[in-house]
Amino acid sequence: MKWLLLSIIVCATVLSDLLQSYEMKRSGEQSVNARGLGRLLRMIVSRRYLFLAIVCMAVSFFAFMALVQTAPLSFAVPASAATFVLETVLAKFVLKEAVGKRRAAGALLVLGGVLLLAH
Repeated sequence: MKWLLLSIIVCATVLSDLLQSYEMKRSGEQSVNARGLGRLLRMIVSRRYLFLAIVCMAVSFFAFMALVQTAPLSFAVPASAATFVLETVLAKFVLKEAVGKRRAAGALLVLGGVLLLAH
């Protein structure tokens, strides 16, 4: 059960972050004052991918709550770091972001840590 929950967390978090990044880059910079907050809320309602990103965040949150009920926190948090690896790869190929050697090496180190937890 812990691997299923972990898979849900990783997939939902990665999808949420990708959708959120895509939509926020499309919308441009937003101010954070009271007026900007209203605009941001209207944007969330009007952009379906941003709304879907919020739904995915909620799924990830509740799956994480279920995971820490059945698995130790010392497993749950490091294992969920697999999102960093997938997000780095997808940012490069889906969002066409530049991923340098240092960032790629960091993602590989995280992957190594996740693989250590699997055994």
